[in-house]
Amino acid sequence: MTVPTPRTTHPPLGRRLLAARGPGLTEHHARFGALPPHPAENLIASLQAAGLTGRGGAGFPTGRKIASVTGGKPVVIGNGAEGEPLSGKDAALLTRAPHLVLDGLHAAAEAVGADTVYVYLPERVAPAVRSALADRVAAGLGERRVTVVEAPEAFVSGEESAVVRRIEGGPAIPRDRTRPTSICGVRGRPTLVNNVETLAHVALIARYGPRWFRSVGDAEEPGTMLITLSGALPHRGVTELPTGAPLSEVLARGGLDDLRQVGAVLLGGYHGSWISTAALTSVRLSRPGLAAVGASPGAGIVHLLPADQCGLARTADILTYLADQGARQCGPCRNGLPRLAKLFDALAYQRVDDELLDETDRMLGLVDGRGACRHPDGTVRLARSALNAFAGDLTEHQAGRCTAALVTARSADRRDARPPTAGTA
Repeated sequence: MTVPTPRTTHPPLGRRLLAARGPGLTEHHARFGALPPHPAENLIASLQAAGLTGRGGAGFPTGRKIASVTGGKPVVIGNGAEGEPLSGKDAALLTRAPHLVLDGLHAAAEAVGADTVYVYLPERVAPAVRSALADRVAAGLGERRVTVVEAPEAFVSGEESAVVRRIEGGPAIPRDRTRPTSICGVRGRPTLVNNVETLAHVALIARYGPRWFRSVGDAEEPGTMLITLSGALPHRGVTELPTGAPLSEVLARGGLDDLRQVGAVLLGGYHGSWISTAALTSVRLSRPGLAAVGASPGAGIVHLLPADQCGLARTADILTYLADQGARQCGPCRNGLPRLAKLFDALAYQRVDDELLDETDRMLGLVDGRGACRHPDGTVRLARSALNAFAGDLTEHQAGRCTAALVTARSADRRDARPPTAGTA
């Protein structure tokens, strides 16, 4: 099979990762052409000039991360575990554009000189990736062999050290790291772990260069990003937008045109932050754009809480889930998170008093920064953001009322006040 030459026609500015007409290798090459030869030092320099940051949640500069892999016999891993329940972007990308991810995986392996390459993903998307790999072998692309490792459906299974542990044959739970993965990862070898969306952007930068990549998005965090929209929206699912898009524009993409229907927005998922409706019109979906409200886009999750649902109750449910999902390898995970979940359950369903608030604040301080991995810290971040975003709800709960119940009652009053429709008795 003859491999097509690289295309000079760029994909649409607002639709890059999802620009191909289908998941097959033919559609992929028809849209993007073949991955051009790219010496390792040129790729790293291009990524640094492009300003690409990781799309898995942490937002670390990708060029710097690749350059940090030092030592012999390195390993490269494409991480698509996506244990976050509210995220669907990695699964969508791996099923709709697997070859873009595999191109980026190949380029990253070439950049660090790796001969061992893995893609780590949930069982439900493994068939699409295995099919894509078979197509590449049949096409004679001559790439390194890629091993597919299936990730369990668990919240912490995508944490970097959990990925390494699973690939080594152990459980997919974080380990207490004393050395960076880039120096000591899979079986002691230097290891590069990148989110699959990040790798897809690597493939585009390798083709079109840093200037093209920076032509859209936030100047400090350029490019596009995949966003998973969920919750109280008419249109839910995965979409692609430039970084720095106004949050109101993101919500409009989901079909929302009346912010009065919104109680709050959860950004970044279960380790993210609640944003009150008062801040929705002034923030943009990027790290610089959200810094003023103490939030981050994380892995591109935007989840809407309807105005007639209690934010404290929703947070209590999430904290109960996170307490159950911990690795239980340290005190904050074994004891702190279950205790925190119970306290929020009391904030949501019991009458709030100063003693309960003080104990909640004390427990947050005990858990924060003391875990063996980042799971307790992410849980604390969510909990603290809830106390800020739902401060009005706390006041109502202290008085034995609930804001959500009041909204529901007002909605019912409005419905009762409407004139009967034609044909109604």
